Amino acid sequence: MTTKKKPAKASKPAAKTKAKPAPARTKAAPAKPAAPAAKAASKTPVKKADILFKVGDHVVYPTHGVGLIQEIQAQEIAGHKLELFVISFERDRMTLKVPIVKVATSGLRKLSSRKHMEAALATLKGRARVKRTMWSRRAQEYEAKINSGDPIAIAEVVRDLHRNVGQPDQSFSERQIYEAARDRLAAELAAVERVDVAQATQKLENLLAGT
Repeated sequence: MTTKKKPAKASKPAAKTKAKPAPARTKAAPAKPAAPAAKAASKTPVKKADILFKVGDHVVYPTHGVGLIQEIQAQEIAGHKLELFVISFERDRMTLKVPIVKVATSGLRKLSSRKHMEAALATLKGRARVKRTMWSRRAQEYEAKINSGDPIAIAEVVRDLHRNVGQPDQSFSERQIYEAARDRLAAELAAVERVDVAQATQKLENLLAGT
């Protein structure tokens, strides 16, 4: 008796594993263009309104007195373009360059008005102030007043030291300070009144003498 073999069951095909898609490649961000090299120091333009003076003007610089603007000069210093007033001082025989942007802090100013100069001349007629402090201390005070550039303060020095002019007890340094103050005041008076310095000096001497 023959036995029938049962047909073998076909094995199930292995389940196909789906391949995971490869992770998307992230695109590299485009390189940013290099920042442009730092520009040279910015040039500060000078506004016309900042230029208070013009060539040919008389001006006063505190420590040198009356000067004349010879020219406005342009220079480049450390990447900065600067405009400068070129000022000559006849009495000191020197030339000074002042940046226009520094005018306010330098103390450079216009000539005094006639009214202010009259107040300075009136100061000469006042009573001299006699100080009993040491001469070295007084000398510093007088020099500070002269270098302030204020005609009234300078007139105070002239007035206070004039009393000893020609006196045997007047020291050489006192005489020097007196003459420096008188000459500084005379120079501005001459420029304001448009006379020569000799005439202005004589006017001061007359006021001091009460004539």
